[in-house]
Amino acid sequence: MSKLATAAKRLLVGRPFRSDRLAHTLLPKRIALPVFASDAMSSVAYAPEEIFLMLSVAGLSAYAMAPWVGVAVVVVMLTVVASYRQNVHAYPSGGGDYEVATVNLGRRAGLTVASALLVDYILTVAVSISAAMANIGSAIPFVATHKALFAVAAIVILTAINLRGIRESGTAFAIPTYAFMIGIMVLIAWGLFRGFVLGDEMRAESAGFEIHAESDHLMGLAFVFLVLRAFSSGCAALTGVEAISNGVPAFRKPKSRNAATTLLMMGTISVTMLMGLIVLAQLTDVRMAEFPADQIANAPKDYEQKTMVAQVAHAVFDNFPPGFFFIAGVTALILVLAANTAFNGFPVLGSILAQDRYLPRQLHTRGDRLAFSNGILFLAGFAVVLVIAFDAEVTRLIQLYIVGVFVSFTLSQLGMIRHWKRLLKTETDVQARSRMRRSQAINTFGLVMTATVLIVVLITKFTKGAWIAIAAMAAIYALMTAIRKHYDTVAEELRQQERVRTMPARNHAMVLVSKLHMPTLRALSYAKATRPDVLEAVTVNVDDGDTRKLVADWERENFKIPLKVIESPYREITKPVLDYVKRVKSDNPRDVVTVFIPEYVVGHWWEQLLHNQSALRLKGRLLFQPGVMVTSVPWQLESSVKVRDKDVIAPGAVRRGLDDR
Repeated sequence: MSKLATAAKRLLVGRPFRSDRLAHTLLPKRIALPVFASDAMSSVAYAPEEIFLMLSVAGLSAYAMAPWVGVAVVVVMLTVVASYRQNVHAYPSGGGDYEVATVNLGRRAGLTVASALLVDYILTVAVSISAAMANIGSAIPFVATHKALFAVAAIVILTAINLRGIRESGTAFAIPTYAFMIGIMVLIAWGLFRGFVLGDEMRAESAGFEIHAESDHLMGLAFVFLVLRAFSSGCAALTGVEAISNGVPAFRKPKSRNAATTLLMMGTISVTMLMGLIVLAQLTDVRMAEFPADQIANAPKDYEQKTMVAQVAHAVFDNFPPGFFFIAGVTALILVLAANTAFNGFPVLGSILAQDRYLPRQLHTRGDRLAFSNGILFLAGFAVVLVIAFDAEVTRLIQLYIVGVFVSFTLSQLGMIRHWKRLLKTETDVQARSRMRRSQAINTFGLVMTATVLIVVLITKFTKGAWIAIAAMAAIYALMTAIRKHYDTVAEELRQQERVRTMPARNHAMVLVSKLHMPTLRALSYAKATRPDVLEAVTVNVDDGDTRKLVADWERENFKIPLKVIESPYREITKPVLDYVKRVKSDNPRDVVTVFIPEYVVGHWWEQLLHNQSALRLKGRLLFQPGVMVTSVPWQLESSVKVRDKDVIAPGAVRRGLDDR
């Protein structure tokens, strides 16, 4: 079974990397762009659609607000990109918003940012994968009816790719990401050329539909609220921007400059695609309804509303079907790969939090392929739960979205303002102070913008599902605080115990014996070699005949080590031994008691079920006894020879330096 598991792992993950190969996994800008920016760029596949869906509540007349909502989103995005370019230069260690908030605003602010980002990364995977299945479903109806199943399968595949390492996953994702960018740019350019230069009439399949407003009284404050809700949904395009600041250590040198350049490229490409698709949606008269069955009056009975990107591509490439299928395919693919941003950001942040003792230490170390394997698996597991719980419905999931990321945006900007203020107190160079003032002004404007968006998001989305994300953030905050408290308590306990210098008076050793055979003889020899002050053999009488035979064999061998027989009227083994050990310990409190347990080493998983069960139970109980040491003395059965001789790399051997290949 172990051979099969090892072979499956090597097939899935690949052969392990040595620690000194970490530098070879660092990313150049051309690979870092698709790795860290795929989420922000791919969000143009659903962010414009969400704007139209929200505005549809007020009827077709509200669509006139779509470009202005898009412009507002673009302003916020460019502001955030400019602000984060300051972050990556000031804090290149990879802590991102968490480090900025912790250093400048304190531990509580840092934990708030961390909890927000962890929730947002999980939602990024769930939303991106669900949106991908929706786009594929626009071309393949079978996928549309089984979205959740296909979404879970996509997450599993993505997890396997990421477990192979950052460099390999980046190379695998580069081609489809660039294909998406080129495809959308060609779609926008050709569509604008046909519409404004050739004067062609391009009509989406939903162009003739009539959309009725949910209410005839959406005026005044109600209409403003609706526009703000559309704006907050469109701001989903900003998710993923913070991933680059968290992933600076994965860039090649000069890390900060390469990360800042990648941020600029990502922002420029994203805003171009976002506004281009909004303009094309209006040129092709796309009709998107939040509730198609209730709002669309003249649609066919079997009408399935396709995504906005699919409808625009179908209208622009009406005489060139391969163009439509290419756009549909790369859009679905980029949405699947967009989750890769979270697969790179979440594990790095988790490692930093684990190093600070806010998360389990297992998240801190790298796996065989120099990726943070445990963090990747945690992320995938939580994302699968969300996809199943919300049946891979993008509109339902997106209500939980972007709350966390704008919490981190806002606190990060506030932290950077304090960062520049602190530096300005000691800086005397005029040019340096001028640069700091400019950076502080950028972060101040960013704070105003992100705080405004956060307030809008909380007002418009709280009752629609955002409260779930806030509750999750609070739960993670409490969990991280509890973990840190536990680690601190253990550390303090160990420090207190280190001060106790009293050495044990004697070592009282006992060897557990069931019968006189080779494992027992080895355990006796090893126990004697440790030179204890007292050495005795102990057996439990669960069968009178077997016990008499053991005593007779013992006397015949003329061992100098005494054999102690413990009675067990109820044929138990664990409790009589435990009581005897306690009695020995209580009679001599300053003594240490060492229990030697012979244990079989087997080569097959099913053999483990047939052996060592009593030893495992006893060992588990003895470990809780103070002043008692437990030593397993292995005896290798013949079935273990093949496993011993096989060149098997144990889990974690690479990071512990045990693999010398």
